[in-house]
Amino acid sequence: MKSIYDVIKKPLFTEKNIDLKERDNKVVIEVDVDANKHEIKEAVEEIFKVKVDKVATIRVKGKLRRFGRSIGRKPLKKKAIITLKKGEKLDFIEGV
Repeated sequence: MKSIYDVIKKPLFTEKNIDLKERDNKVVIEVDVDANKHEIKEAVEEIFKVKVDKVATIRVKGKLRRFGRSIGRKPLKKKAIITLKKGEKLDFIEGV
């Protein structure tokens, strides 16, 4: 079993994610590729001390990149959209 600190990698800040946070009380974070929804929910509740209502996950394939003649691929990523319960609030950076 992996540590809860290995499950969550970093929060993702884009215009779409900030709009989701303000409108629907959802937070988007990048998580470990092998983590499942139960592990993500437990990690967020334990680390940030909030109640999670629902977790949705998205696997993002790595893009192809050229390095001269050879072609490489960026690594696979996994994102989690976390819906917080009513009244819960999670701010990674104040004022965002």
